[in-house]
Amino acid sequence: MDSRYFHGDITPNQIGRALVARFDHGNLRAQVIGVGDKVVVQIATREFRASGGQTALSVHIELFEDGISVQIGEQDWLGIAASLGQTIISSIFNPLSVISRLDDLAQDYNSLSLIGAVWDEIENVARSAEASFELSERMKRIVCEYCQTANPPGEPSCIACGAPLGGSQLHTCNKCGYVVRGDEERCPQCGNLLEQAIIR
Repeated sequence: MDSRYFHGDITPNQIGRALVARFDHGNLRAQVIGVGDKVVVQIATREFRASGGQTALSVHIELFEDGISVQIGEQDWLGIAASLGQTIISSIFNPLSVISRLDDLAQDYNSLSLIGAVWDEIENVARSAEASFELSERMKRIVCEYCQTANPPGEPSCIACGAPLGGSQLHTCNKCGYVVRGDEERCPQCGNLLEQAIIR
């Protein structure tokens, strides 16, 4: 599953409604399951579709203390592969048959790019809600491990007891938004080399 984390004032229901509005038409159907802190959006081709192969995927959206986490499951490719295979076989025996399968090819192409379109829609909704991969101001405050005092972002040592805060500094992965500690070089979620590690 591909995961991303958006920090800010955004809810799973906002993402769910936007995905249904964007993908519940034409050959696709979309539905939201659940409300509140956990929502699953299922997007699939309609049973009696006009063209193309069958595909489906699910989007899991969950609220956490600073925003939402979004995970997109693996897309079902078998129906698309079967449709593309049918187009190839029919074009081998009759090259002009490709003309009659243009709608199928166009729908299969749209289905192949479905995950990218879903991420684009999620990022547009997050951007409009002013949510991003960046930590919120509340999360940027560093709590000293020794005296539990909240410190402003970027402080090298605790303002109350003077303990070093370097490893406690939180930031996010610029690729997926996962919250990581200041001393980590790679994101534990996606494996991305973090910017702080590149600068060192």
